[in-house]
Amino acid sequence: MADSEPFAPDAVGIPAGAPLAGVSGAGVLSTFGNIILSMRPRQWTKNVLVFMAFIFSLGETWHVSEPSSWLPLVAKTAATFALFCMVCGADYLINDVRDRESDQLHPKKRTRPIASGRLSTRTAVIAAAALMAMGLAGGFALEWRVGAVIAGYIVLMLSYSLYLKHMVLLDLMVISGGFVMRAMAGAFVINVPISPWLYVVTALGALFLAINKRRAEIVLLKDDANAHRPTLEEYTPALLDQMASIVTASTLVAYGLYTFTATALPANHSMMLTIPFVLYGIFRYLYLVHVRGEGGSPEEVLLKDAPLMVDILLWVAVSGILLGVARE
Repeated sequence: MADSEPFAPDAVGIPAGAPLAGVSGAGVLSTFGNIILSMRPRQWTKNVLVFMAFIFSLGETWHVSEPSSWLPLVAKTAATFALFCMVCGADYLINDVRDRESDQLHPKKRTRPIASGRLSTRTAVIAAAALMAMGLAGGFALEWRVGAVIAGYIVLMLSYSLYLKHMVLLDLMVISGGFVMRAMAGAFVINVPISPWLYVVTALGALFLAINKRRAEIVLLKDDANAHRPTLEEYTPALLDQMASIVTASTLVAYGLYTFTATALPANHSMMLTIPFVLYGIFRYLYLVHVRGEGGSPEEVLLKDAPLMVDILLWVAVSGILLGVARE
């Protein structure tokens, strides 16, 4: 946030400091729409990780044939998903306030509401504070451990936005930690244990996405990369490719070990049948990054690439079948 102008006038025709009573209905709707847009709904796909515990508790905590066993769990998990959408959206608002000047140099990010001036920094900060407060209150109301995880997530992401994002390597590890927290909250809210292997796989998978995102940013921005994100000066495509290779291999090994050793999975090791889906998904993503030049926005890749979406759905379906059949 620039010290010289902490709060810019709202660019939807509302003078800075104008009372709400003097704001037209269209202006309020425009401001609300820009807040939602700044919360980046497409990024909320990351929060689907809170459902992992629910999926892998099939047959132990709930059964498909008994709606009474899983409907309350779905409701609690969906509420946790919504809470993470709130706090993630708040973090994006704070992040865009901090980065509005550098975002103006990015070919795509310059059109964001805060960078373009359509949403004032004052409104963004107030909205972010309200979202964080609601997220915390909702988390503790659901389950105190969920509230604690959300509180930790807020602290971690604020630290990232304000400082850690400028620390080479640590910036990637913090992103990974945020994904693990989502999986933890999903387990806590329905009170089921998760294999440590699943946390490891989640962390490595998040690192995989973050590394490839940095690579895509460097390739896209070229000489302007450092102006957009200072840490990009510390990375090179060759270094990131080496890191991606290590993380890719580690992810596959960890997932393979998880399917064979996790105590909560079928004793006949049938979950190994899901390994090809994970392998294809990783290879497909690498293909999109290196051949098609995508990967700068992982959420767009996951939502737009049909083969990848089908692969994920098949993994979910096969996992559900194997878990359900083996535990009947």
